[in-house]
Amino acid sequence: MNYQAPTQLQAVILDWAGTVVDFGSFAPTQIFVEAFAEFGVAVSLAEARGPMGMGKWDHIRTLCDVPEIAARYQAKFGRTPTDDDVTALYERFMPLQIEKIAVHSALIPGALDTIATLRGKGLKIGSCSGYPKVVMDKVVALAERNGYVADHVVATDEVPNGRPHPAQALANVIALGINDVAACVKVDDTWPGILEGRSAGMWTVALTMSGNALGLTYAQYQALPEARRAEERARIGQLFEGSRPHYLIDTIADLPAVIADINARLARGETPQGV
Repeated sequence: MNYQAPTQLQAVILDWAGTVVDFGSFAPTQIFVEAFAEFGVAVSLAEARGPMGMGKWDHIRTLCDVPEIAARYQAKFGRTPTDDDVTALYERFMPLQIEKIAVHSALIPGALDTIATLRGKGLKIGSCSGYPKVVMDKVVALAERNGYVADHVVATDEVPNGRPHPAQALANVIALGINDVAACVKVDDTWPGILEGRSAGMWTVALTMSGNALGLTYAQYQALPEARRAEERARIGQLFEGSRPHYLIDTIADLPAVIADINARLARGETPQGV
């Protein structure tokens, strides 16, 4: 029996914050700042955004390993942060995150129309996030009130390894009954999320304007002059270079055109692994 590559897409695996909800990805980043502040350690919003896309414990561990943040922690506590310290920060982060997740739960403009278009093409909608399940359950419930229900959801603590490992994306493949990873597209606003999709053998689409890398509200984004937007696209494109996304687009509203292009490439015999 010979292998036959898929000739059209079967599923889109969507990230959550900065992709479908929470334009600018403020819900996770602001809470990192607040959690560290409760321990008397200053972390800027820009610093908090650095490891975005990872599972939250790993995100905090990565922040604690930043030399400047480690030095502030040392000045406060007389030692650099241990894994126990990271766990203590995580345990403070979690209730803050659950408490305030609704503040940044609005759907990104164009998301519902795009998802309806994808479903109209017969695509299944999977999803995954750097949030643990206890937070993800609340995010999912809030999104449902606003009209968005994914076919499957995988939280970071439901797999052995979160992003940039491929486990969450592959868990969606199994649950959705997809017969080839090359028939899937991973859409994300962070480099760990794009690496996740790449490692899973999927097509990947990086979002430049709606997510963590730009870090603006929708109103602030709309107010940007086009010349500034072009500068930001170029800057953010460079940030994504190492993760090698197949496509770069502004927001999820631009996704249908990419889906059409990928289907045309699949029909020509192209695969994501070969690009």
